[in-house]
Amino acid sequence: MNLLRDAATVGGMTMVSRVLGFARDALIASILGTGPAADAFVVAFRFPNLFRRFFAEGAFNSAFVPLYAKRLEGEGRQNAHVFASEAFSGLISVLLIFTLIALLAMPWIMVGMAGGFLLVEGESFELGLILSRLGNPDGREKYDLAVDFTRIALPYLLFVSLVALLSGILNSLGRFFLSAAAPILLNIILVAVLVFIAPYTAEPGRALVWGVFVGGAVQFAALAWGCMRIGVMPSLRMPRLTPNMKRLIVLGVPGIIAAGITQINLVIGTFIASFEQSAVAILFYADRLYQLPLGLVGVAMGVVLLPDLSRRLRAGDEASAITSQNRAIEISLLLTLPAAFALIVIPVPVISALFEHGEFTSSDTHNTAAALAVFACGLPAFVLIKVFSPGFFAREDTRTPMIFAAINAFVNITLSVVLFFRIGLVGIAIGTSTAAWVNTILLASRLWQLGHFVPDRRVRSRLPRILLASIAMAAVLWALTGELQSLLDGTKWQRIGALGVLVTIGGFVFAVFVQLAGGARISELIDALRGDKTQSS
Repeated sequence: MNLLRDAATVGGMTMVSRVLGFARDALIASILGTGPAADAFVVAFRFPNLFRRFFAEGAFNSAFVPLYAKRLEGEGRQNAHVFASEAFSGLISVLLIFTLIALLAMPWIMVGMAGGFLLVEGESFELGLILSRLGNPDGREKYDLAVDFTRIALPYLLFVSLVALLSGILNSLGRFFLSAAAPILLNIILVAVLVFIAPYTAEPGRALVWGVFVGGAVQFAALAWGCMRIGVMPSLRMPRLTPNMKRLIVLGVPGIIAAGITQINLVIGTFIASFEQSAVAILFYADRLYQLPLGLVGVAMGVVLLPDLSRRLRAGDEASAITSQNRAIEISLLLTLPAAFALIVIPVPVISALFEHGEFTSSDTHNTAAALAVFACGLPAFVLIKVFSPGFFAREDTRTPMIFAAINAFVNITLSVVLFFRIGLVGIAIGTSTAAWVNTILLASRLWQLGHFVPDRRVRSRLPRILLASIAMAAVLWALTGELQSLLDGTKWQRIGALGVLVTIGGFVFAVFVQLAGGARISELIDALRGDKTQSS
């Protein structure tokens, strides 16, 4: 397993998915803007994704993959298949029960998700007022829309949770392509809905939510086909509490809680933002942009690193595992730091070029850009969390990340609440980014204390050089923005062209500076992508 090559496979598919995602979000911005339907759709789309991370990514990335890899290495595919089938059946049963309960209780759940939807503009937060509106159909159109949309989107949770499990199986076998490509299918479907259906219906938001439902089903079908093709599709059986499942639960519950706490941050942010007009949609658009480098680098590296570390540790090669984590940090920051500095320096041109047309106004651009710049300050931390967490999960320690995630949530919620009512929606972004850095420092410090993370000479030498090259690139972008200001203030296509110039020149400048500073060697990257081993020095 080659870390950079496999991460490039995952990152490449993620890039295609995110490009389609940008097309999707630009169409959403144009058709729905930041109005009530946009707010309702964001909540509806966020709810199943929130619980997907509870049931799937939390449990199975932290617990299932190491246990499945352990059985593959020590007991063979047959025993691994039995274990996967038990987990598959158990997950389906839990999700079906949860989905039914959530469908029935959605009006009350929505109060916790976006209680501000029950208030009209200018009304202050009062719990009694919010609860009184539940029994009064007048003045709660956006709330009712959000409840309706979320019920339609809810089965998406079942499909994508099972996709996460099947992805864990394929990733443990070193097959990353199909699981990384699955989200592309969702975005293709949503773009098709936005182009061919939404403009011709009275409720484009509703059509979009039905697209989410269909997209989940198609993703599951694709992953099931991939598993069946190589004979590893789990079979459905009566759920039983076997020793394998007990161990999965012991490891998975802290993982679920850790992932859940992280997602509670999003819920709290959504709830707070619902008290400011259009804030939910604005934060969504900013979130989507900083999620691009996070998905390309952080998520991709985390997906590849966990089975890689699990395999090395099962072989008793602790030194090799530490070296692998050092290379993951180096590669991740090589790709993340320049992206973070670029988003901090030119957030307005980015938002303007991608989203400012149709119902998305110049005022929306500046509000979204302010949130994006703050999120970008936390981008390296978001990525490093994805790199450091597998160091615990691969050693079957899901408790420590859970504790640190709880601290993260406390910091995030406290800052978000305090700052939102002082400076507005940017306060939520400040809380999120600050909490991410706290979490990163805690994870790295604990790994260091345990001797599971020791920065080698190469990473200590190269990271400062990468930082300097990123700062130099940011300075060039800042100067170049002034030269292109007339185009950046021009028509839609002039803005897009100017952004293309900024991105191209920024990338070239960073590549030159980082090579001259010794922060990276192009020859090493090429060798790694070809499959040659990258040696540490």
